[in-house]
Amino acid sequence: MIALTVNGKRRELEAPMSLISYLQSLGVSLKFIAVAYNGTVLRREEFSSVILGDGDVLEIVRPVGGG
Repeated sequence: MIALTVNGKRRELEAPMSLISYLQSLGVSLKFIAVAYNGTVLRREEFSSVILGDGDVLEIVRPVGGG
């Protein structure tokens, strides 16, 4: 079992998986998010090269409109 922290909450995965696969499983639009992986903000083209493992920390930010 893989334990991650995503936006401050503990999440579990059955096995290691790519960041892009994880984001797709959440149903988020990859075009409109920013991701920090273990404290480093990633470029969108880096998403597919990151493999999530035990103890990793993600911050996923989506823009919010309003006034």
